[in-house]
Amino acid sequence: MDGTVLVADDDRTIRTVLTQALTRAGCKVHATSSLTTLMRWVTEGRGDAVISDVVMPDGNGLEMLPKIAQERPGLPVIVISAQNTIMTAIRATEAEAFDYLPKPFDLPDLMKRTRAALDKGRASRSGGAVVEERPDELPLVGRTPVMQALYQGVARLIHSELPVLIRGETGAGKSLLAKSIHDLSERRAEPFVVVGGGDLAREADVAAIIERAGRGTVVLDGLEEFGDTAQSLAIRLLQTGQNLRVLSTLQHGGTGGVRDDLFFRLSGAVLEMPALRDRSEDIALLAAHALALAEAEGAPARHLSENALSLMRRYAWPGNVRQLQNLVRHAALSVRDAEIGLKDIEPLLSVQPDAPESAGGPEGETLSESVGRHLRRYFDMHGGLLPPAGLYPRILKEMEQPLIEIALEATGGNQAKCAELLGINRNTLRKKMTDLDIRVTRRRKLM
Repeated sequence: MDGTVLVADDDRTIRTVLTQALTRAGCKVHATSSLTTLMRWVTEGRGDAVISDVVMPDGNGLEMLPKIAQERPGLPVIVISAQNTIMTAIRATEAEAFDYLPKPFDLPDLMKRTRAALDKGRASRSGGAVVEERPDELPLVGRTPVMQALYQGVARLIHSELPVLIRGETGAGKSLLAKSIHDLSERRAEPFVVVGGGDLAREADVAAIIERAGRGTVVLDGLEEFGDTAQSLAIRLLQTGQNLRVLSTLQHGGTGGVRDDLFFRLSGAVLEMPALRDRSEDIALLAAHALALAEAEGAPARHLSENALSLMRRYAWPGNVRQLQNLVRHAALSVRDAEIGLKDIEPLLSVQPDAPESAGGPEGETLSESVGRHLRRYFDMHGGLLPPAGLYPRILKEMEQPLIEIALEATGGNQAKCAELLGINRNTLRKKMTDLDIRVTRRRKLM
């Protein structure tokens, strides 16, 4: 790797790690905790690529991107951020960042992306677009790779005229994702109209919806509940509502009884809203958001203990995010202590609906078939585009962590037995536990 990299991050540890890694790779590095210093270097013509954090003591890294593009057209900027929301990914895309990585990032992955940025070097780039003011945060949060992939898919589609079909399980956040696409698009000042199957019963309903929506967005919500008449009128709506952006939601799995001609019209791009059990590491973020909502509604300030969160990560959440939010907000109102602990969460989970481990897959499905099904869903999330590079190690890491955690649980936390069960050396197991931040805990199985 050859070139000079400018690093801006207020975390000294991150600056040190990146400086050492890039230097070992053959790069020259200038590192700073100040955006002002970074901009001075850029203006002076230093650097062949930039790695910048978003939240800095003297400003916002995303807001600097248009200035960097104006001063140095074509200078690639990689944005890294601990603000793992859809807003950060969208704004990074809108500001034409070369790449975006959520923290904590995988260092080898960042090195590969830095190499690609340096290789691109002086390639022509379009001028920086001014980032419009948006709400500070949307409630669609997640730092797991599956959510980051979803954010990137949304970023590519928000200004498109393509109809978008959003698939997912009940409570996963399909409607929230549709609203986010509208709110982040150029149509955000126009009406947002949600249409259910019962809203399309007569020909006159089509004209009324078109008039109400104007040049805004119409969401055909819950296509699996649209009868024959509603589906016929939905096609009529698509034919006559030329000025509309049409989004739709559908329960995950097949076409849900939607006739082929309507399904093909609506699936110009497909986004898959992942089930909560497929992104259990996001539970802490989602729970914190639910507690904040409860506090805003008058509940006392509360926080969840690590043991409570560990138990919640083991539950399958058949009702997905909606179920999680309801449970957490209930706990915030009913628990007397500032900390919501394991003893508080256990009885609440014990009365929740049961969800078998195989939920979402056909009976008798093999492990290989199950993995294949999830991988296909992951590819489908990108709306016909390829996932970000580095897929092979990323998928292996996603599978390795739960494998080790479950094996440790099955062996009662005995590392020697766990290593024997996995067929690896005990020192190798310890190293992997350290790298993946896996702690030995005894978890009670939910009945």
